[in-house]
Amino acid sequence: MTIKLKPLAEQVIVVTGASSGIGLVTARKAGAAGAKVLLVARSEAELASAADAIRAAGGEADHAVADVGDAGQVRAAAAKAVARWGRIDSWVNDAGSAIYGKVLDTPLDEQAQLFRTNYFGVVHGVEAALPHLRAAGGAIITVGSLASDMPAPPMGIYSATKHAVKAYIAVLRMELQADGVPVSVTLVKPAGIDTPIGQHAANHGSGGEAQIPPPAYDPELVADAILDSAVHPRREITVGGVGRAQVLFSQHFPALYELLAPLLAKGAYAPNTPQPGPSNLFAGAQAGRERSGEHPSRLRRSIYTSAALHPATTAVVAGGVLAGAVALLFANRRRKAG
Repeated sequence: MTIKLKPLAEQVIVVTGASSGIGLVTARKAGAAGAKVLLVARSEAELASAADAIRAAGGEADHAVADVGDAGQVRAAAAKAVARWGRIDSWVNDAGSAIYGKVLDTPLDEQAQLFRTNYFGVVHGVEAALPHLRAAGGAIITVGSLASDMPAPPMGIYSATKHAVKAYIAVLRMELQADGVPVSVTLVKPAGIDTPIGQHAANHGSGGEAQIPPPAYDPELVADAILDSAVHPRREITVGGVGRAQVLFSQHFPALYELLAPLLAKGAYAPNTPQPGPSNLFAGAQAGRERSGEHPSRLRRSIYTSAALHPATTAVVAGGVLAGAVALLFANRRRKAG
């Protein structure tokens, strides 16, 4: 089945988790590309401000206040997009929270709430979007994590939610393909990204403020992967070659990885820096920021991700490099023979 997706400038895009981090960057870039954007999150003031900024820059945007853990609120957000613009072309599941700490030290109510947001938030987004996408087609893009491939302390419960998301999205894709539904289903798996996720997290560790250990990539790279997937159907995309290398290490050397992971987990805390509060686990908090401010040297390029997004271009460049190397080799041989 061939799925055709519209250019960004012709799309209506719904972005959850749009009040901060990756979601906010994605909404801003979608608006700048000409898409009509509905920003969805729990923090109304920050959503309204972000939508105003998109409109001030010449784009078209609106916002809907919704907790993705509430199916009714997510359906209402979808209905608002359709009432405003007549359709939905792409739905981006980005809303998420995090918990830092040992799994046995994490209260059960917090574990349940994290699944309510990270896993059921995706389920609710899919169920709200699909009725509007089935006939005309479109894209469902879900922001997962490399934590679904490489679970690690001190984010064990977070990893568990992302494992669940990965399985759900994979089976959803299979079922829609089998039913001939023209909807592209993509899982985006970011490595460490410079967003405020650590500062927003519930923190049960004793090492200081929770954070993303370096190297951290700029959230613009994830937003680019999301928006590219809204135009070009793909199964999944990993953002960040360093993270991909870490996954391969964990999969090929599991015993060594399990030995090292608890030691490396210490890098997920900033000693002598208290955890800012409150967390956004149960309610919107500390929204409005795209980046953490803790990684001024964040990575703004990923050769690995660029190659994955543009395989044809990469193949041409690689072929040109190879041809040049071969030509140089033969030229050197001719000079030596002469």
